[in-house]
Amino acid sequence: MVVRRTPGACAGSHFGAGLRAYVLYQHHQCHVTQPLLREPLLEWGIDVSVGQIDALLSGHTEGFFAEKDQLLEVRLEVSSSITVDDSGARHPGRSGHVTHIGNDFFAWFSSTESKSRINFLRLLQAGEPFYSLNEEAQAYWRAPGLPQALCQRLMASPILELTTTPNWEAHLQTLGITQERHQRIATEGALLGGVLAKGLSRELVIVSDGAGQFAILLHALCWVHAERLIHTLIPLNARHREDQQRVRAELWALYADLKAYRCDPDPDPEAVAGLRARFERLFTQKTSWATLNALLKRLKTHQEELLLVLWRPDIPLHTNGSENDIRGYVKWRKISGGTRSDLGRRCRDTFASLKKTCRKLGISFWGYLNDRIGQVGAIPPLPEIVRQRTLAAKGVP
Repeated sequence: MVVRRTPGACAGSHFGAGLRAYVLYQHHQCHVTQPLLREPLLEWGIDVSVGQIDALLSGHTEGFFAEKDQLLEVRLEVSSSITVDDSGARHPGRSGHVTHIGNDFFAWFSSTESKSRINFLRLLQAGEPFYSLNEEAQAYWRAPGLPQALCQRLMASPILELTTTPNWEAHLQTLGITQERHQRIATEGALLGGVLAKGLSRELVIVSDGAGQFAILLHALCWVHAERLIHTLIPLNARHREDQQRVRAELWALYADLKAYRCDPDPDPEAVAGLRARFERLFTQKTSWATLNALLKRLKTHQEELLLVLWRPDIPLHTNGSENDIRGYVKWRKISGGTRSDLGRRCRDTFASLKKTCRKLGISFWGYLNDRIGQVGAIPPLPEIVRQRTLAAKGVP
């Protein structure tokens, strides 16, 4: 076999555009590992080391990073709702988490060590963290019970805005807020205040599977996950099984009518009362199975989150989109085992976001990579396409 050395234009940080696009596509779209990527290249007479392949995958990625970051910023600016989900993401050799944010027009991933509400609020800020002690922060502090004395201490301080996490942590210490629970509540409120101060709409609906970190702003719950809780119960006898099947059938019938209400361009206002009454009957009924009764009672406490669609028919009833998006991420995690460097983690999150967004927009990921690497400019920035599609879907010219 004749092995050809890569030409000067393809060495180090100067690989040819076609070769780099091929390597990126195979790795991120087809989930081909770096050692396996090298084998066909050698057979084709291209002498590329594993180290050079790593450079192809991780070098000169600043433009991709910026486009991915702008995706979330623009989408939160123009969206009326998002769906969210999370899963595991190892880095480097330790268990971590990946958060997905998306809807019909975009997908955005970020892997971190934590999946707390503080982490989610930092992600929503779409950039550097911003802590604002405004009215929204005060309202948030009251709900989980931050002591009034501490609320007053925070608001009496002449410092009402901070832009870095170390400065915020030092500020809490200066004010004598040292208990972990109090620090957490104060931080969550200040980050929420910062998110809204940056311009995030107070009307944004976040649809989740019920994970606690996502329950902020206007929060809606996924009906599919609610039904799954009932479906996964293990009946102890035939009567339990009959009750379970009947309740599931009633739930799916209500779900179908909620979908019809959501899709009706001119919904009947009287239908709202009927749907609420059916919800009440479904989740307050008593069956022969105490475990099922307890679950129905628990779901009943989330009535407003499950029926938010009656007020906001523009939102989805489920998080299937997020689950489908994150499935490919999980598949890649099982193949690779995780990332080792911060740069590798950022590349994984970035190209997963861009790939899924391209698919939702009907853009070839292969064509997108060649356009960006070859500096063709035929494909507009993805954030701008997302903005245009979102506004068009809303009927905004």
